[in-house]
Amino acid sequence: MSTTLMTKPEEEKKLIQQAYRRLLRSVKTKTDEDRKRIRMAYEMAVEAHKKQRRKSGEPYILHPIEVARICAMEMGLGKTAVISALLHDVVEDTDVTIEEIRELFGERIGMIVEALTKFDGLYDVASPQAETFKKILVTLATDVRAVMVKMADRLHNMRTLGSMPSHKQIKIASETAYIYAPLAHRLGLYKLKTEFDDLCMRITEPERYQEVEQKLKDSESQRSRYVTEFMKPIRKSIGEMNIKFRISGRAKSIFSISNKMKKKQVEFEQIYDLFAIRIIIDVPLPTEKSACWQIYSIITDNYKPIPERLKDWVSTPKANGYESLHTTVVGPRGRFVEVQVRSERMDEIAERGLAAHWKYKGASSSESVLDRWLNHVREMLESPEEDAVDFLNDFRTNLFADEVYVFTPKGDMRILPQGSTALDFAFDIHTEIGYHCMGIRANERQVPISYKIQHGDRLEVMTSKNQKPNESWLQIVVTGKAKSRIRQALKEEKKQQGEIGKEYLMRKMKNLKADFNSDNIDLLLKFYEVKSNIDLYYGIAMEQLQLGRLKELNVEHGKFSIPQEEKVVNRQIRPASKSQSQQGEAQPHLTINGEDAKQFAHSLATCCKPVQGDKIFAYTTITDGVKIHRNNCPNAKNLLSKYGYRVMKAEWVTSFNTSFVADLELTGIDDIGVVQRLTNVLTNVLRVNMRSISMDGNEGYFKGKISVVVNNTDQLNFIIKNLREQEFIASVTRIE
Repeated sequence: MSTTLMTKPEEEKKLIQQAYRRLLRSVKTKTDEDRKRIRMAYEMAVEAHKKQRRKSGEPYILHPIEVARICAMEMGLGKTAVISALLHDVVEDTDVTIEEIRELFGERIGMIVEALTKFDGLYDVASPQAETFKKILVTLATDVRAVMVKMADRLHNMRTLGSMPSHKQIKIASETAYIYAPLAHRLGLYKLKTEFDDLCMRITEPERYQEVEQKLKDSESQRSRYVTEFMKPIRKSIGEMNIKFRISGRAKSIFSISNKMKKKQVEFEQIYDLFAIRIIIDVPLPTEKSACWQIYSIITDNYKPIPERLKDWVSTPKANGYESLHTTVVGPRGRFVEVQVRSERMDEIAERGLAAHWKYKGASSSESVLDRWLNHVREMLESPEEDAVDFLNDFRTNLFADEVYVFTPKGDMRILPQGSTALDFAFDIHTEIGYHCMGIRANERQVPISYKIQHGDRLEVMTSKNQKPNESWLQIVVTGKAKSRIRQALKEEKKQQGEIGKEYLMRKMKNLKADFNSDNIDLLLKFYEVKSNIDLYYGIAMEQLQLGRLKELNVEHGKFSIPQEEKVVNRQIRPASKSQSQQGEAQPHLTINGEDAKQFAHSLATCCKPVQGDKIFAYTTITDGVKIHRNNCPNAKNLLSKYGYRVMKAEWVTSFNTSFVADLELTGIDDIGVVQRLTNVLTNVLRVNMRSISMDGNEGYFKGKISVVVNNTDQLNFIIKNLREQEFIASVTRIE
């Protein structure tokens, strides 16, 4: 017994030292001073975290060491990021202060570590997650390494999520899919983005993930033979050019294959572009473009290209600096094959994004486009008072968008997200021009400010001093900068008008002998159900809120109180009443946080319609009790990324006398009697109770939706499998 107790600490110490040596090997440039500072950070982290363990039971220090290694090895970052990664949790979780870190490691590392320390306002804000993320993004204005370290931290957490409870896994995965994966994409970290997507899918859709993963493994040797056959003539021709090159053929990610199956409503076997072939050439910078087009010419000499699928990001890089030439050709046996052509420099930028961008700073046009995007982010962050949830929504809308290239009257090119409007363009030129925009000329003709700009448009903004933003403008613009500026202007105007309402309120409170102080104002915010002081004063000024209602309140010693306060106690968790029960089917048996769900006012979410057997979680709403959602609900990412603290664990209690409504979408051959044949299969063969059916036929093809009553997911999957076997049905999918 004593030997075991002695051995374990020694084994752990050895494990920690091995992890540290692995980290040092991954840091590329190390002077004696660098080694000394990294060692100092390592020793501080080891001491600070010595009593902590991860959920898996391993020493906590292994986490910051691995985050630092990811920064160095997988992202190509240097010593500043490595030191910051080693220290990223010490201020939040231990007695070490940010002042100590600043004193020992300098202002830059102190700033990064402070940004990485989670927002500690907890429930005083609408969304702690949004506040924390906004805090990190603010560092983009001065040092993007804080965001990069945060991405590495999230990647390691996702890789080691198995030891967490399932409802925590779904919360972290949803948050990752909602913001971290799009951000990795926008920063050009494609390898990271792909891994995020796959790891999230493994948690939210485990069965589908395993199915696609297994089918990829089963078809691996077949794909390898095909790539060899495809590349044979191309290798020979490129070899004659006397340039260094390498070729790789890699399968697309499990997530992207699954997405394609859903979008096209086809099975795995019907996806032909399962992989992409990448040709990477080693040529001097001045000859990169011409060499890429030479390779393209060789490819299209051997295989027929599909012109509409040519993407030229060599001449015009993406906004995140990505440069590559993509084409799709018809390969042997009629299969579509995607081929990517790029230089070694382009490939490093594609793999490592922002980190490689720094390495090649000044070497190509990718510098200006990425810097331009970072400047857009900085402009969005100029409004520190903006609500963090609004900021996060605005920021995210600009992450995944493709770009559109337009021109000013002088011929200057501007790059905006695809889907941007003429009003977005006006704000992109300058905030003041946006504020006073009254019209736009596109290609010499007048267009509305809601006009969606197109590639190559030449745009001219017309302004008027009398024009100013209004609420409807928020529905017109899509860019974060424009939304932020419009909200700022509306807020300022609201504030000015609210001064009148504030005066009215002060006079009324004086008459009621109530003090005008923060305690009374906070109570009035709850009483009138408004979010802020500005909304309160503005509502009074615009007569949306009636001051006469103040008579409903008690006033004692200058202080307001609400009579019969039990009316406003927590409305979201209370025993369910009959009026709240779902009607029709026998009610499902559930536990929420390990307790009988009957103790909560709960219902199944209509957005995803969970069925017994689905992976689920409970989400506490503000006004409508607890909602039970599927893990892969389309709204889950949004809810869990912003309001994860409202999530509770939910589980089915197996029962055979419960029923659920599930919606299915079908497509197939439209013929006389198709509805009769379908209903016959469901009612007479499968013995299923149908709730509703709708069909729309067009040119021999039908698309329909049916709602069926089932007991659990096993029965639902059995129904889907049998329907797919019917000759007149092409596809069946559960509506998510």
